Amino acid sequence: MSKQQRAKLVVGNWKMHGRLAANAALLQAVAQGADELPADVRVGVCVPSLYLAQTQALLDGSRVVWGVQDVSAFTHGAYTGEVAAPMVSDFGATFAIVGHSERRAYHRESAELVAVKTQRALDAGLTPIVCVGETLEEREAGATEQVVGTQLDEVLAKLSADEATRLVVAYEPVWAIGTGKSATSEQAQAVHAFLRARLAAKGAADVPLLYGGSVKPDNAEELFRQADIDGGLIGGASLKDQDFLAICKAAAATSVAG
Repeated sequence: MSKQQRAKLVVGNWKMHGRLAANAALLQAVAQGADELPADVRVGVCVPSLYLAQTQALLDGSRVVWGVQDVSAFTHGAYTGEVAAPMVSDFGATFAIVGHSERRAYHRESAELVAVKTQRALDAGLTPIVCVGETLEEREAGATEQVVGTQLDEVLAKLSADEATRLVVAYEPVWAIGTGKSATSEQAQAVHAFLRARLAAKGAADVPLLYGGSVKPDNAEELFRQADIDGGLIGGASLKDQDFLAICKAAAATSVAG
């Protein structure tokens, strides 16, 4: 599938933000704005799991799909505080973020654990958004490809070729998350091209590749015009409906219809 045939995808990651009233206003605004986008631009939001029921109620029937920011490595059992992938599926969810850099850093999630969570999400009918990325120290040491390649390979090794085609992969340079910094479009494209080649070797060259490092309305269009960047995993800007929709419009401007 060529660049011109791949649809754009923009997914908001709310992280640990949200209250019922604010959620309602934000979701309704995003759903309304998404109706104005071309058909080949997909929009999603990944919310704290407590808000799945509210999100489903407000977005059902809209163009916006929803998901969660993590799933358990277990399907059921005595795992207090965990949320299993089949539970998420009960709420009509589409996506599950796995391996976000904050989970890897703060919860010491290993590449092997991320691979298991990816499989659990797939088994439950969810689309895993598998996150990979390097720290500033790793980039300065010239180890970017080694780091992100190893992170992705650990997941791909546990999947069949067919399962691999059902992924979304997000490149999130750790040094550009929540810092206000962003990789240049050329830096981001170089890593995305590397990841595309890795996926192609598995028979999954056409999975969406998202950039997730401080995407904002003023840099989104330049990023999304790169040959191997198919959209974004959006953090802070996804909490403001005007900013998030502006990023979605940037995706539309770089899409086939746009």
